[in-house]
Amino acid sequence: MSRRKTPEDLRSQRWFAPQDLRSFGHRSRMLQMGYSTADFAGKPVVAIINTWSDLQQCHQHFKARVEEVKRGVWQAGGFPVELPALSLSESFTKPTTMLYRNLLALEVEELLRQHPVDGAVLMGGCDKTTPATIMGAISMDLPTIFMPAGPMMRGHFGGQIVGSGSDVWKYWAEKEAGTITNQQWNDMEAGIARSAGTCMTMGTASTMTIIAEALGLTLPGATSIPAADAAHPRMATECGRRIVEMIWEDLKPSDIIDRRSVENALVVHNALAGSTNAMIHLVAMGRRAGVEVSLRDFDDFAGRVPVIANLRPSGAWLMEDLHIAGGTRALFKRLEGMLHLDARTVSGAFGEGFAHSAVYNDDVIRPLDQPIAASGGTAILYGNLAPDGCVIKPPAAERRLLQHTGPAIVFDHYDEMTAAVNDPDLDVTPDHVMVFRNAGPIGGPGMPEWGMLPLPKKLLAQGVRDMVRISDARMSGTSYGACILHVSPEAAIGGPLAALRNGDLVTVDVAGRRLHAHLSDDEIAERLKSWTPPRGEYPRGYNRLYAKHVRQAHEGCDFDFLEGAGGVGEPEIH
Repeated sequence: MSRRKTPEDLRSQRWFAPQDLRSFGHRSRMLQMGYSTADFAGKPVVAIINTWSDLQQCHQHFKARVEEVKRGVWQAGGFPVELPALSLSESFTKPTTMLYRNLLALEVEELLRQHPVDGAVLMGGCDKTTPATIMGAISMDLPTIFMPAGPMMRGHFGGQIVGSGSDVWKYWAEKEAGTITNQQWNDMEAGIARSAGTCMTMGTASTMTIIAEALGLTLPGATSIPAADAAHPRMATECGRRIVEMIWEDLKPSDIIDRRSVENALVVHNALAGSTNAMIHLVAMGRRAGVEVSLRDFDDFAGRVPVIANLRPSGAWLMEDLHIAGGTRALFKRLEGMLHLDARTVSGAFGEGFAHSAVYNDDVIRPLDQPIAASGGTAILYGNLAPDGCVIKPPAAERRLLQHTGPAIVFDHYDEMTAAVNDPDLDVTPDHVMVFRNAGPIGGPGMPEWGMLPLPKKLLAQGVRDMVRISDARMSGTSYGACILHVSPEAAIGGPLAALRNGDLVTVDVAGRRLHAHLSDDEIAERLKSWTPPRGEYPRGYNRLYAKHVRQAHEGCDFDFLEGAGGVGEPEIH
């Protein structure tokens, strides 16, 4: 809107203002809950979408944070209402939170549509809660601000800092190789997760919250504040104050997310060497906003943006160190020559949010001419195994494997693969290419984080710590290694990965952006003639809906009926 809203313009007043029988019921039920008419009449009603649960370890502080958000809303003259939503714990939700990302997105959209609210504060952080809540809010298009959970404190083990995910995989390999004891493993287990908050490595959680900031949906600097830091509740309260003003301004996601903000997110993602999961989530968020984002966009930006965030799993430090070094605002300051500074955010022009920021540790946030990798935080590969693309994170792999040819060793089921890699007599060498399929959006279902395939014990005992691994699954953003992921189309729908057999030679050429099986197109087509799907239709419920409507990985894995800008009209009130 070109003018500020008046109380009469508020969406919530459709429920509360009319002098009719239905609105009498709305007002009387508010009084039933102990509120007075003065609490909500003529005031912006703010929905606080809270993804807390007793099984959501990253959001354990949200019981307190929701009260701090409410405090800010009250201070600014609004009326806060907490609306609980699906929590999606990355640790406990099986087979994978990705299966339910679209369900949370749909829930958020409908929570906002069905209730008398004028705007929203989204409380999320654990991997899928960020893109899911944002996707739903984009589709509903009410004034929205995202309040990130923040990373947990640094872990420690044996006098060293350790990071969630990244160091788990490293020490598990050492345990399997017999180089650390069970007691050491137990000590590391007790010291790796020490507070509420998301993974403190540059995994999917921090990648996606920082992308949310780059898109303009958070307060400046909000996403690098550790969950346990006293600045975090202050930020939560400021979110509450700011959303009330955004409602009066009618500042909506459609006013913020455009090609400029998406390009800012692409720059930042590559500078972070961010999680490969961002390929799926940013494509989906962009499509919700009517901004087309492709895998080639990620590759184009990877070719010109240096990796300057020296954070695990690609680097050395953790999120708490990034915060101390100046946080996201300092990172953006280093990148400002590559960013659209005039892009709109929840609090003004993007560049204004970090105009006076500075870097306090040049090893954590590297100068542009001293990056940890000159380019290529991620790379998109194409070829006869992945006609629609796949992804690898080159800085997290051993360099020798970025150009490699070897024979395939192929697995169709996770249990089959687990038994094989534990077999000391497995016929495998360091040159083999491990392939795991039928783990994509439909095959998984939900594309689980199974893509960091376990190394065979036989090779671990030989000192091998990386080998080429290919799958149509995802992997945790905290993972590392020469893992090629998101092969599209997936094997479970007859993608060419389904035609691969043991012993087929496979070439990986990251510089050439190529993934190629040494098979002719005719041979692949002939093999697929005898292929049968690995599973039948799901009999009922959400899995059936998911399998019928989910897009492939390169398309963002959204539901086909939820893509695109715009949405359903306002509900009738009678």
